[in-house]
Amino acid sequence: MLKYAPVITVDCAANKLGEQNQNLPPFDWKKFFELIWPDVWSLLGAIFAALAAALMNIQIPIYLGTVINVMTRYLGSVTPANFNAEMQGPVFSILGLYVAQSAATFVYIYLLSNLGERLATRLKCELYSSILRQDLAFFDQKRTGDLVDCITSDVQEFKSAFKMVVSQGLRSLTQIVGCVVSMYVLSPTMTMGMLVIVPTVIVGGTMVGAVLRSVSRAAQQQSAAVTTVSEETISNIRTVRAFANEQLELQRFQGQVERAQTLYQKLGAGIALFQAGTNLFLNGIVLASLTVGGYLIAAQELDAGKLMSFLVATQTIQRSLAQLSLLFGSYVRGVQAGARVFQFINTEEKIPLTGGKIIPAHSLVADVEFENVTFAYPTRPQQVVLKDFNLKLPAGKTVAIVGTSGNGKSTIAALLERFYDVDGGTIRVGGVDVRELDPSWLRGQTIGIINQEPVLFATSILENIRYGRPQATDQEVYEVARLANADQFISQFPEGYNTVLGERGVTVSGGQKQRIAIARALLKNPAILILDEATSALDTESEKVVQHALEQASRNRTVLVIAHRLSTVQHADIIVVLSAGHIVEMGNHESLIKKKGYYWNLMNQQSSTNRSSA
Repeated sequence: MLKYAPVITVDCAANKLGEQNQNLPPFDWKKFFELIWPDVWSLLGAIFAALAAALMNIQIPIYLGTVINVMTRYLGSVTPANFNAEMQGPVFSILGLYVAQSAATFVYIYLLSNLGERLATRLKCELYSSILRQDLAFFDQKRTGDLVDCITSDVQEFKSAFKMVVSQGLRSLTQIVGCVVSMYVLSPTMTMGMLVIVPTVIVGGTMVGAVLRSVSRAAQQQSAAVTTVSEETISNIRTVRAFANEQLELQRFQGQVERAQTLYQKLGAGIALFQAGTNLFLNGIVLASLTVGGYLIAAQELDAGKLMSFLVATQTIQRSLAQLSLLFGSYVRGVQAGARVFQFINTEEKIPLTGGKIIPAHSLVADVEFENVTFAYPTRPQQVVLKDFNLKLPAGKTVAIVGTSGNGKSTIAALLERFYDVDGGTIRVGGVDVRELDPSWLRGQTIGIINQEPVLFATSILENIRYGRPQATDQEVYEVARLANADQFISQFPEGYNTVLGERGVTVSGGQKQRIAIARALLKNPAILILDEATSALDTESEKVVQHALEQASRNRTVLVIAHRLSTVQHADIIVVLSAGHIVEMGNHESLIKKKGYYWNLMNQQSSTNRSSA
């Protein structure tokens, strides 16, 4: 009685990334064995226990046949005086096999469970470490949801597949081979008949399973589309609410869900039809076995015990084949999920996190020079943002870069932080090429950055500020908070500095969030401060408070100001006007106004806009 379950493999990683899965590299067996090597003895112990459980399971049908033969000898007997004595041997043998098999099953499941969890922990740590090391260009190309899903779902899928393949795979293969041999010993005639019929049915089942897998993949891809729509809507719920588009988003979601429903209904119908055919085949095998076996008993070529042993062995093969068919799907899913995990683990970063020169604080002259810099973002290599760009930021001076959107202002800040490497030219800090400097020293100690929309973590205000320098004392945090004009409003909270902020700092106002970010940047006492549109998202009142905090923070530092509001840069030592990635004007506020050029036009445009708004 052979059961062939439908092999419906679903590739989690592939269906969530669509076409990206087609570019997955082969499974990295070398990396896999490196990760599992520390637990090799646990693995060998689990393999040995699984094989022992399978071998004991093969013996059970033989002893059951002996029990049946004893029973048939006493059928119709009036005085079964020796029945108990004859039954004791095979019954206790079967009982011993049951106990030993249970013990072996406990051992291999326990060992594999612990091994799988340790392997998953190593995988997650290696994967997370690799992701954290990647360049920003990597994150420009990858969706956050895909990376998080790889850390969670793909590692879980791989771990489950590994445990199932090692345990059930070994057991099933051993039981199939062993039971086929036992069946041949019991009845060569019936065994040869089975070996002719079963492969034909398996081939047919494989073909039907391939069709069902295709439908399953389409259904899973549609499920991924449902997830994408819901994730996008929920993560941007404030925008949805602001435009009162809840009904529109619901309609989008319903459309995707209904398409998924149609595909899953089609898949369900196919599985139902396949399972019905499988059951018909299994019942036919049972009937055929009993019919042929009965004939052989009548011809005295077989006894009842051997027929029972044959049927039980057939049942064991049936269960084993069913497990193997399901395991094949798990194996495919696990290998593909593992290939994606190892792809990220093996991705080499182009910009290292550490390594390089460190300029001692007492000898650092915090001047910055851009020399013939050419750059295009890796995701848009044809669109050159900066070409032969030259600019010098003198130590201790404030240099403001202004211009309309899309002219490369924020790109200059990103290149100074070495978030990206230039395509041509050189950027120097303290006279040294940034590519020769230690990136962790450059970003962690030398440069502080305050963005237009700073990101705060869902922890206390104290910990958010201390993020700038994790080893800082509470007193140092209080001091930079006062310098950033943040101490007053923080102290008014019921929990003070221990107030826990909401996700991304949504529980504080824009001005408060900005001042916390200023304190965080100042805590590492950077020699160079980058202000990237630091006040453009604030109202006039908040802007005044934050601007005062920025002026205090800028003292005795080299400051690069990226500004849209020209009113915030009028006191800068040098104002640089960008157009199409080129410097078109440079000077202080008074000299640029007198030229009546680009800067003068920008001032007039903003003044006109402000008057119109008023």
